[in-house]
Amino acid sequence: MKSLKWVATAAALLGAVVLGGCTTSRPLASPASVAVVPHDYLIGPGDSVSINVWRNPEVSMTVPVRPDGKITTPLVEDLEASGKTATQLARDIEQSLSKFIQQPVVTVIVTGFVGTYGEQIRVIGQAAKPQALPYRRDMSLMDVLIAVGGVTEFASGNKASILRSVNGKPQRLNVRLNDLIKDGDISANVPMRPGDVLVIPESFF
Repeated sequence: MKSLKWVATAAALLGAVVLGGCTTSRPLASPASVAVVPHDYLIGPGDSVSINVWRNPEVSMTVPVRPDGKITTPLVEDLEASGKTATQLARDIEQSLSKFIQQPVVTVIVTGFVGTYGEQIRVIGQAAKPQALPYRRDMSLMDVLIAVGGVTEFASGNKASILRSVNGKPQRLNVRLNDLIKDGDISANVPMRPGDVLVIPESFF
């Protein structure tokens, strides 16, 4: 009788080890278990910003952010905009305009979104349309795949990976594109982060 109990206990422990190994071998946690990271949009070269100066329509306008990351308005020349939030840029414009306008009140709205290079999501390899995408809050792997038109017929989807920097350290996270696209496995739909690079390799079989 004791030997039967011992066998049952051993089998239960073995099952726990096997299941535990399967759990830890999953490439990424499910979206539900990943904490949402707050993120404010940072202005980048190529964006358009609408500048509204209260009671001063003559200096209110929409301007592009130049490739060097700066903007120019009639009273503000070569002001750095890249890497700032809309609120931060508004405060900087107010400070510059205070030389000409008494207590200026400025509102900045980003009307064209590109984002800084460090914030963009890059998709390389066997995507239908490999490209860099502006990061948007709550962006998921599925959103990225929709934006690039899915993968090619030569893609090895379940061997794809995300290259990510975490606290300055590079990480490589395996993702399962075939399971997500072909099987509709929502557990394979993982959150994206600013600066992620999605690598989709080619299948050799």
